[in-house]
Amino acid sequence: MTLNPRAAYAPLLASATVVCMGATFLGAPASWVLLLACLLLPLLALVARWSPVRSGTVTGALGVAAVMLWPVPLVRTDGSWLETAGAAAFWAVPAFGAVGAGCHLRRLAGRARRAVTDARREQQLALARDLHDFVAHDVSAIVVQAQAARFVAAQDPEQAVRALERIEAAGLSALESMDRTVHALREAVGGPTAPVPGLAQLPALVDRFEGGTLDADPAAVGELSREADTTAYRVAVEALTNVRRHAPGAVARVCVRRAGPDVEVSVTNSAAPRGVGALLPRRRRGGTGLAGLRGRVEAAGGTLQAGADADGGWRVRAVFPARQRPHG
Repeated sequence: MTLNPRAAYAPLLASATVVCMGATFLGAPASWVLLLACLLLPLLALVARWSPVRSGTVTGALGVAAVMLWPVPLVRTDGSWLETAGAAAFWAVPAFGAVGAGCHLRRLAGRARRAVTDARREQQLALARDLHDFVAHDVSAIVVQAQAARFVAAQDPEQAVRALERIEAAGLSALESMDRTVHALREAVGGPTAPVPGLAQLPALVDRFEGGTLDADPAAVGELSREADTTAYRVAVEALTNVRRHAPGAVARVCVRRAGPDVEVSVTNSAAPRGVGALLPRRRRGGTGLAGLRGRVEAAGGTLQAGADADGGWRVRAVFPARQRPHG
């Protein structure tokens, strides 16, 4: 059983208050009573800081009264009631000051705890979003390829084998995403970390998307900051995942190029072939989607646009500022 010394502050203050009150009104030497009153001040601060509100309020009120009243018997013998009240008011200042100091420290500690709780909640939400954004893309690929393999297995076993290979690749990618999440959790406690995926992994991402093409300018890719590079990759992941969900069988084109002083990352898909959507099971939409992605893009200094094309397809376009190259 673990003992908490802070739980003894309120009983200790109550005991010291009784002793001080008894010494005050039983005629103990004034020097001893003054010493007891001074010892009550740090106890008042400790009780205000650490004790539960109910017990701390009761014992604190008694302690303040003991500090205020200790000079009363001394002043009453030679002074008026006004002088007695003045002496009590004078000693009320350090008593309430000790209580106020303890309450202030208690309030600061509460703010710190709330800040830590909010930071942990934000970190958990960020990790959940990361895991969803990356794993949902690979899981949707597994569902599509499994559906395709089921329908072509009897007529074209070779196509089914290729679909199974793509399922394996998507499963390995999902495991890598979960490993990165575990590494991110280790980073929070000072452990080793894993690199965050960026546009360098874009060819592998597009290769896992059946019917996807990539047109990337290497110079443009290298002109993005680390945050923008990671966010641009997430744009591609989210856009391709939405193509699988809402336009299965459509052809998607991922493009990375310079757009004046900026770098543009766009994902454009054609309209879904008729009848292909019936192969996929209906599912509820999850995650933050384009709304959450827009917030991430803006946090990286970019802008995000999404809308329908004239040919019935869909286009997602993110623009990020290019890094300034040093002169000379």
